[in-house]
Amino acid sequence: MPSQQIAAQRKPSIVILDFGSQYSELIARRIRETEVFSLVISHKTSVEELLALSPKGIILSGGPSSVYSEGAPTCDPAIWDLGLPVLGVCYGMQLMVHQLGGQVELAAGKAEYGKAPLHVDDPTSLLANVDQGSTMWMSHGDSVQALPEGFVALAHTANTPQAAIASHTRNLYGVQFHPEVVHSSQGMVMIRNFVYQICDCKPDWTTSAFIDEAIAYVKDQVGGKKVLLALSGGVDSSTLAFLLHKAIGDQLTCMFIDQGFMRKGEPEFLMDFFDRKFHINVQYINARERFISKLSGIIDPEEKRKIIGKEFIRVFEEESNRLGPFDYLAQGTLYPDVIESAGTNLDPKTGERVAVKIKSHHNVGGLPKDLQFKLVEPLRRLFKDEVRKVGRSLGLPEEIVKRHPFPGPGLAIRILGNVTNEKLDCLRDADLIVREEIRNAGLYDEVWQAFAVLLPVCSVGVMGDQRTYAWPIVIRCVSSEDGMTADWSRLPYETLECIANRIVNEVKGVNRVVLDITSKPPGTIEWE
Repeated sequence: MPSQQIAAQRKPSIVILDFGSQYSELIARRIRETEVFSLVISHKTSVEELLALSPKGIILSGGPSSVYSEGAPTCDPAIWDLGLPVLGVCYGMQLMVHQLGGQVELAAGKAEYGKAPLHVDDPTSLLANVDQGSTMWMSHGDSVQALPEGFVALAHTANTPQAAIASHTRNLYGVQFHPEVVHSSQGMVMIRNFVYQICDCKPDWTTSAFIDEAIAYVKDQVGGKKVLLALSGGVDSSTLAFLLHKAIGDQLTCMFIDQGFMRKGEPEFLMDFFDRKFHINVQYINARERFISKLSGIIDPEEKRKIIGKEFIRVFEEESNRLGPFDYLAQGTLYPDVIESAGTNLDPKTGERVAVKIKSHHNVGGLPKDLQFKLVEPLRRLFKDEVRKVGRSLGLPEEIVKRHPFPGPGLAIRILGNVTNEKLDCLRDADLIVREEIRNAGLYDEVWQAFAVLLPVCSVGVMGDQRTYAWPIVIRCVSSEDGMTADWSRLPYETLECIANRIVNEVKGVNRVVLDITSKPPGTIEWE
């Protein structure tokens, strides 16, 4: 997916107007699964700004508001007269009805949450090839009580007479459910109908197309100048390193700052992999003692993050001045970072919400002003699953492509309380065992994240007829699609037993292993 600048060349075929739904990103991802380029933009986007993007179709997302409430988000009413196909999802459908003269009310006793069978009344256009009685995911208290003139019902559920609606002559459609979620069994059938049949989009948003466009743009943007990339070894920065190396070769310098909080053996692996195996220039910076000395006595997790972030900037500044000068800084910013960080103002060239901040744990934020870097962000329009596809196409090995997410502050935030070298060594050994045994069980690719956490308390144990007083290790394994929500992974008891036995027998300073079975929400994936 092109960067923000490349978007001036590739415009979205489908735009999603965001009304605050937790699923707006997911709609964009589902559209892209059909190999059609889509973007999430503000519901405040004017018709003029929309026309500048030349979309073939518009989707109105869901949202938590009621359309009849004071201050409820709206869209430019001129959208209905553009002649472009429009699909309203949940709140988006209700807004369509409300603005076009229909009636939306709180239906007493008829709210729907969760799965509901869909009864198709008109098996054409939007609902073509949708099976009778297929499951759809409902989440609404308000319902449409009266349709605007020219609209008909396409489907209903037990509690919702107008579960899907259309004005065929105006190319306007609405669904009261969420076709984008996995719980809607044939939601993708509807999405494909809208994208291909109604909007007449072509499947041209492919990995190879993105790589060609990104390389061409990077070459044009950078010219013959030098680019610096802070390499972490995660899939994002690794994919970016491969992409930039293919585009500009030796103009790229990667800097790997070893702050001492990496997993066991990873610094050595990264240097061997990038520098010696693929001949990508990586400068190794050993700053382990510098970082851990800054964390001495620090307990608060947010303070840890800030200290690590600030020290990273200092090291980065010193080393970039030593190795440089560099004209450009490459960052692995992804599209979810842009969406989460965005304000409500629109970029006049792209129609996108303007990013007002970039999350510090993903990027080198807060750099001193006198460094004067220009940014290179060719992954800025990609979701995580798209980055993995790009990485594979560029030749990135599966051991990196499928690598579980790892926090920027590393093991420092998986050690609750004070961080010491002794605790780091202990956690590295335990964490390695967790990942090894999950791989041995063939479960690594089925889990979003699997890792160990070290608690700042000790518990009594018995080892070799001797009383022990040692640390407990927490096993944390979660399943997720995107990390926004997560459930704890149901690992086989045999795997858990093997992990626990190995940890207490092989890891010095540990005598107890516990399992975290908390979902997100209410918990978080990480402990700090």
